[in-house]
Amino acid sequence: MAERLRPKTLEGYVGQEHLVGQGGVLRKIIKSGNLPSFILWGPPGTGKTTLAKIISATLERPFYTLSAVSSGVKDVREVIKKAKSQSFFSRPNPVLFIDEIHRFSKSQQDSLLSVVEEGVITLIGATTENPSFEVISPLLSRCQVYILKPLEIKHLETLLHNALQSDSVLKNKNIKITETDALFLHSGGDARKLYNIIELVVNFFSENDEIIINNENIINSLQTETAAYDKNGEMHYDIISAFIKSVRGSDPNAAVYWLARMIEGGEDVKFIARRLIILAAEDIGLANPNALLIANNCFNAVNITGYPEARIILAQATIYLANSAKSNSAYQAINTAQELVRKTGNLPVPLHLRNAPTKLMKDLGYGKNYKYAHSYNENFVNQEYFPYKIRETVLYIPGNNTAELNTKKLIEKRWNKKYE
Repeated sequence: MAERLRPKTLEGYVGQEHLVGQGGVLRKIIKSGNLPSFILWGPPGTGKTTLAKIISATLERPFYTLSAVSSGVKDVREVIKKAKSQSFFSRPNPVLFIDEIHRFSKSQQDSLLSVVEEGVITLIGATTENPSFEVISPLLSRCQVYILKPLEIKHLETLLHNALQSDSVLKNKNIKITETDALFLHSGGDARKLYNIIELVVNFFSENDEIIINNENIINSLQTETAAYDKNGEMHYDIISAFIKSVRGSDPNAAVYWLARMIEGGEDVKFIARRLIILAAEDIGLANPNALLIANNCFNAVNITGYPEARIILAQATIYLANSAKSNSAYQAINTAQELVRKTGNLPVPLHLRNAPTKLMKDLGYGKNYKYAHSYNENFVNQEYFPYKIRETVLYIPGNNTAELNTKKLIEKRWNKKYE
């Protein structure tokens, strides 16, 4: 159904008004006829492929498509060869659309650089992952990035209405809609998923039955579907949340279970590893600074190995972090400090802490009476480092763990009662 209902023009395209609505940047590009290389970044089912096809068709560009899942460097070179053979002075350069470009290896992406730079092809990439992480910098610098948003309820309502009115299969069936809450909830802003759910419900009924679309029938038809992990839908966020909270709660058994759920669902290993890096800083922090090193090494290792070996590395890091002592003191400190900055504004830097590269600055007192810590016993000297207005402010509160209790004693020894 999703393919049958794919729009061919911007007038039939639903959603992404910030890009294709009146005044939208992509609509302006189409009107100008000057098509740059760009990457469409957004969740599944938001119209990335459709938009690429519409733009190419409207501008009458030859259109080549590759999937990063099944294509290699050889496939890229063959397409480039075809594009070069069709290049004429009066003919616009063709469009190469690469779906899931984030799955292209570095060598595959490198093979695109020169032809994009020379204008042999116009590249349109589609990705569900942040291009900053997944696309090499030289290629990213040659492309604009446009962000697509999940479809809103109003968009899903339009798509549902259009499907019932114009789909060659649905318009010949007796369909009655009484409720749409479950339909739109499980669609998750994804047009393709919306169409798939409608097909599931329709197939739930016999050929000549009246088809009732309501919450109960939606849930019944999805019973087997919702048991699976959907890395692009609501369950993606639920399971990563359960995973993080299990590690934070020091339960290695539950953490490995949720890790396995993500692995079995085909979750991106780098996404999991990035979450472990964040967790190591936010929830373990100064209770065990080695945790951040372990998490960072985990990310590098899984990036090199990929599936299936990456699952072992992720399991090792997950168990280590779950069993580690926990502290969110650094996380709380930066939050408190940022809030203080927002409240107090740009307070002046004390004169003794300022740099004095010129004679005038020295004459004005810049750097005067600054005490160089390394010139003192134990490389420490008690002097003021805060702006005067907020001196003695406490931002870092050591956590209740062995490492930070020792840190607390050290702060008390150095600063007496200043930071109590």
